[in-house]
Amino acid sequence: MNLFTDIRALVLDSLAEMAAEGVLPEGLSLDNVAVEPPRDAAHGDMATNAAMVLAKPAKMKPRDIAEALAGKLAADARITRAEVAGPGFLNLSLDPSVWTGLVTSVLTNEGYGRSTMGQGQKVNVEYVSANPTGPLHVGHTRGAVFGDALASLLEYAGHEVTREYYINDGGAQVDVLARSVYLRYLEAHGEAVEFPEGTYPGDYLVPVGEALKAKVGDAYVGKGEDTWLVEIREFATAAMMDLIREDLAMLGVKMDVFFSEKSLYGTGRIEAALEALDAKGLIYEGVLEPPKGKKPEDWEPREQTLFKSTEHGDDVDRPVKKSDGAWTYFAPDIAYHFDKVERGFDALIDIFGADHGGYVKRMKAAVSALSDGKTPLDIKLTQLVKLFKNGEPFKMSKRAGNFVTLRDVVEQVGSDVTRFHMLTRKNDATLDFDFDKVLEQSRDNPVYYVQYAHARVKSALRKAGDIALTDTPVLADDAEFSVAKKLAEWPRLVEIAARTHEPHRVAFYLYDLASEFHGLYHKGKDQPELKFVQEGDPVATAAKIALPRAVAVVISAGLGILGVTPAEEMR
Repeated sequence: MNLFTDIRALVLDSLAEMAAEGVLPEGLSLDNVAVEPPRDAAHGDMATNAAMVLAKPAKMKPRDIAEALAGKLAADARITRAEVAGPGFLNLSLDPSVWTGLVTSVLTNEGYGRSTMGQGQKVNVEYVSANPTGPLHVGHTRGAVFGDALASLLEYAGHEVTREYYINDGGAQVDVLARSVYLRYLEAHGEAVEFPEGTYPGDYLVPVGEALKAKVGDAYVGKGEDTWLVEIREFATAAMMDLIREDLAMLGVKMDVFFSEKSLYGTGRIEAALEALDAKGLIYEGVLEPPKGKKPEDWEPREQTLFKSTEHGDDVDRPVKKSDGAWTYFAPDIAYHFDKVERGFDALIDIFGADHGGYVKRMKAAVSALSDGKTPLDIKLTQLVKLFKNGEPFKMSKRAGNFVTLRDVVEQVGSDVTRFHMLTRKNDATLDFDFDKVLEQSRDNPVYYVQYAHARVKSALRKAGDIALTDTPVLADDAEFSVAKKLAEWPRLVEIAARTHEPHRVAFYLYDLASEFHGLYHKGKDQPELKFVQEGDPVATAAKIALPRAVAVVISAGLGILGVTPAEEMR
């Protein structure tokens, strides 16, 4: 049940009747007609912009349309008042029975809020995709939470989702990893070592060096890179991916696909992707203009193989092969996304860190060209996370060498708190993560506030004991109706959040729902008739506790999307 969709259908039917009666012209597009919560609750329960969006194409005054529409809507038993406001907005008030029925629907319709909007569309969500050179850091944590919550949200809204991790194991950084592991290997043999600038000195490589010693003994001691580089690179990458999988598991993230960049090299897959672009006339040999800010004497023009990305919305054409014949970083990325397109996804989503902003246009251009514009690619950037403890910036992790790890965060505050708090800001806004504040027990801490609402419902149910529950609530007070109205927004919120790829909206909604619920709970302290448990009256209790039960259903569903376990009790 989606009450806003139901009332919008009523509005559209009424407009169709007005067109049939000659009040409106035939053939008007109704796509932009919306039914929404009013900005001010005092104005009613819902509002429609129908008259405003139809006035110009109908060549009529918006108030004339609104007044005629109001008369139609008022004839429906669900509408108690249809009032024209301002230049032509139409505010609607609904019969109390509508809200009673809404609560019953939440309790009786399994999966209340789930949507078929996605219509089974296959969506690939690629996220985290950190270089396999060490443990995940706090920036990866935000990308992991955001991507995982978005994937769950899309599934909830009716999409078929594949969660994917791109292993960047084809570049020079894995050679650096191999050299760093070799130093730990020598250290495991009792040698004193120093880590040159640019290597990875973190303690997390100590057990990898020891494991390598256990595997090969002293076979690589004193040997040159030509003896051990390839083997250690494979060994070290596998060890790091095991570590990364463990980190993701701590956060409750499980990928469907791990795709290796290395699998693209020497297999003809990069060549095939570029041949596909060449067949469309989008590959050529040329010389790029010097980058902005470069002086002419600093610029050496070289002929390169270029992708004509400007034909698909990019600012400049992009090199895919260097003048020496080596692939650019962009070439395997094109091949990887070509593979996604070839796998038949209807839409692609990439979650990048903030430092990849310059990659957005070129990747969108590549996917547009490869799919002939048929496969949309949305790229979401996750901004930085600033860590604080005791009001001070949080110190770096010795284990990692130079950054705070995902494991550092989860071990201090837990997966549930980490995940929820990472979604308390939109992905493209910087996030402050204060280890003390995220554990505070106050309404200023959204994690606690939402969890406490769910725990309060469970506490009330335990207090009510073994009574015969009813799915038909008794709603009488404004505070009760406010909670029911907030519950009605859940299906609408799900579709908006899924359509915009913004899972933070779920976290915001849950906080607002919890606020309405806590307000009702506290009002019951002064008005005993509002208490969820009516002492000595199991029938009244069953009717009063139906609304809190519905709140728990929606909070549990919302937290499920965010990957957070609902609290049964607060300690």
